[in-house]
Amino acid sequence: MLKLFRFKGILSVALLAVVLAACSVVEGRQTTGQYADDTGITASVKAALVEDPQLKATQISVETFNNVVQLSGFVDTAASKSKATRVAAGVTGVRSVKNDLVVR
Repeated sequence: MLKLFRFKGILSVALLAVVLAACSVVEGRQTTGQYADDTGITASVKAALVEDPQLKATQISVETFNNVVQLSGFVDTAASKSKATRVAAGVTGVRSVKNDLVVR
């Protein structure tokens, strides 16, 4: 009988450890709060790009992960590419900008 209780105790602790490990943040993934922050930053960057008359915001895609904004898509000039970087970097909460825009 004592062995049965000991086995159940060990099994309960092991199960609890597995459940807690499943709830932890895994490297390369975000918590719900981080995801919400990044979603807000993405929306703010898109709005700032739309407000700039020199940029064709519909041709620029914005993604954010851990406060790092990635711009991709197409622009008409190198000046527009630089301007998009400056506009995105000026948004509150942006840590850095990775500019993958292509001039065509």
